[in-house]
Amino acid sequence: MRSIANPRLMLMILSAVFAFLYIPISVLFALSFNEGGLPTAWTGFSVKWYGELFRNADIMGAALNTLIVAVISTILATILGTLLAVGVEIRRRNGRFLETIIFAPMIIPDIVLAIALLSFFSLLNVTMGLHTVILSHVVFNLAFVCSVVRARLKTFDWSIVEASTDLGAPMAITLWRVVLPVMLPAVIAGALLAFTLSLDEFIIAFFTAGAGRDSITLPMQIFAMIRFGVTPEINALAAIVMTVSVVILALSQRLNRGGLPGQ
Repeated sequence: MRSIANPRLMLMILSAVFAFLYIPISVLFALSFNEGGLPTAWTGFSVKWYGELFRNADIMGAALNTLIVAVISTILATILGTLLAVGVEIRRRNGRFLETIIFAPMIIPDIVLAIALLSFFSLLNVTMGLHTVILSHVVFNLAFVCSVVRARLKTFDWSIVEASTDLGAPMAITLWRVVLPVMLPAVIAGALLAFTLSLDEFIIAFFTAGAGRDSITLPMQIFAMIRFGVTPEINALAAIVMTVSVVILALSQRLNRGGLPGQ
């Protein structure tokens, strides 16, 4: 009886947790298609709020800023994070100390990291703007990329590097032709994860963006809009951001399991 009851109990708990997590998201998706845009009454199906969303100049400007920040910070964080992962894996002495330093941004609360970055930029008299948001996101995403790539390197056969060296290949060629192809799924997975985190990040961007609309990102724009109430446009925008984030994270998890799609 215990063997039958336990799975049922676990299934009930799991169902309750998923319901708690995803029912509000489902309501948000449904309301983004509500013609009347009221949170209390369904007046019919319509996609007009998505059209209104794309005609909103403030939202489109913030979306462009977010895309610029996400793309540039992802490229920089992926390059630096991959090199960092390879270096740490090769230099395994003092590995725990290095991991503590590298992965600290993943553990430190966002608000603490945001204040630290703001203080650092202020100390250097750096003018705040989109460039400081990009640099801050690189710092934030670096540890995540490094952790994903290092997980791949844990199962890496370093004997093929020795074989490549014995055959006369320079280290640069060995890294490009031997090491990188093996790590490529993890590198892409880390890049996708960094892109998603940068796309959704609010606190660090809020503290390091400075004044002016030229550095407002999409999460900051959403925060500014919901202070006056949740509108149908925000529901539509949240539905799009949620869908994009889920798709990218799913692809990242697929790649991180090993192999590119179709391999």
